[in-house]
Amino acid sequence: MTATLPRSVSALVARASDPDFAAWRRNIVRLGGCTNPIHLVGAATVYDTTTGAALLSYGSDAYGGRLLIACGNRRATVCPTCSALYRADTYQLVRAGLVGGKSVREAVRDHPRVFATLTAPGFGPVHTRRERDGRVRSCRPRRSGDHCAHGTPAGCRERHPADDPRLGEPLCPRCYDYAGAVLWHAFAGRLWHRFGLELRREVARRVGLSRTEFGEVARLSYAKVAEYQRRGLVHFHAVIRLDGPDGPDSHPPGWATVPLLVDSVRAVVGKVRLTAPGSDVIGLRVLRFGTQVDVRPVTSSGRAAGERPASAAAVAGYIAKYATKGAETAGAVDGRIHHARDMVMLPVRAHVLRMISTCWWLGGLPEFTPLGLRRWAHMLGYGGHFSTKSRRYSTTLTALRQARADHRAEQQRDALGLSEHSTVTVGHWRYAGRGYSPEAAPLAASVREGGGPHGA
Repeated sequence: MTATLPRSVSALVARASDPDFAAWRRNIVRLGGCTNPIHLVGAATVYDTTTGAALLSYGSDAYGGRLLIACGNRRATVCPTCSALYRADTYQLVRAGLVGGKSVREAVRDHPRVFATLTAPGFGPVHTRRERDGRVRSCRPRRSGDHCAHGTPAGCRERHPADDPRLGEPLCPRCYDYAGAVLWHAFAGRLWHRFGLELRREVARRVGLSRTEFGEVARLSYAKVAEYQRRGLVHFHAVIRLDGPDGPDSHPPGWATVPLLVDSVRAVVGKVRLTAPGSDVIGLRVLRFGTQVDVRPVTSSGRAAGERPASAAAVAGYIAKYATKGAETAGAVDGRIHHARDMVMLPVRAHVLRMISTCWWLGGLPEFTPLGLRRWAHMLGYGGHFSTKSRRYSTTLTALRQARADHRAEQQRDALGLSEHSTVTVGHWRYAGRGYSPEAAPLAASVREGGGPHGA
């Protein structure tokens, strides 16, 4: 009996007989396996900027009917190929701010810098996996007869395996402060902003300077990423660096040291406070960072004096890793929720559903309308950027992408014999859809599995 080929494979075989198959195939292979490319139709002309003569014209027909470009999504769950490129760019951006390169002086490696982790506070006890010296400890020790107000045991004596689905779940959902957790997410970005302001004031105070005087001799720069924990709340991991007044291009003053920066970060975290709105509806909520704060020096390579230093490469890799993740690591969903009825069928655990429902409930009240909680319900209330940096930390993602585009354009000019001309390209393109046709999908999948070069 002859086996029947899948429809997509049959369509690909049929497409192979078309005269434009080679151009069509190159159009897909050059994407490196992007899962959801954007389709453009139109045309472009390359002009000589000296004479104004048209050197080359081409249209979407040269690409098999449509020009495909990568989606550029940063999230690994949406597009592994584009997220890998985003991760690599983020790594280079963070690393350049630690050891130099990408237009940043190498002398920046001598500037005081730390790697800090700022956590979310607790809104109720949850199941956790604790280890010490390689041994798994009980989740939450409790005394006999120790229960919460609803009769639930206030502790858990189990030793949870790493894949236990209860990890991150509240011991008592009725006691858990879901409103506080959602509002903390909504204000997490503002808490970070306030932290940055207070850190400048703290460093200035410790060296006997006013805020104005501090700005004339020093500058604080940072790069950070938000990481979702199993309990559905984000932690901030950040590189914080102390520079001279012109950022990485200027030497920091003599009083700028790593111990000063470490002590200042630890002192400021406990001072940052914000009051949430709607106290007459849900009670007073004072928002702050958690008491668990980790601050360690960053070394250019290897280990150096200090408590648990981290290498520049490890820090850059850690931040880049979480820059491509989202709330799905906490068990949430990828897309926005448009109607309350959509929550009925969400494939999420009970704790996550309660956070989403709380976002929807609070988002419908006038006191919380400016927070846009319903818009960010799928993110459990967090609407901030996942990876950010201060203006003078290092290079930018835009600069890295432009350098890559310029390099590819130069390669194309050489291939077309235009390297001796100064050129400009004028094009007219319009959106014509996205995704793959049935015959293109298996070809893109084979490129993705083979690790083909993105945008080659």
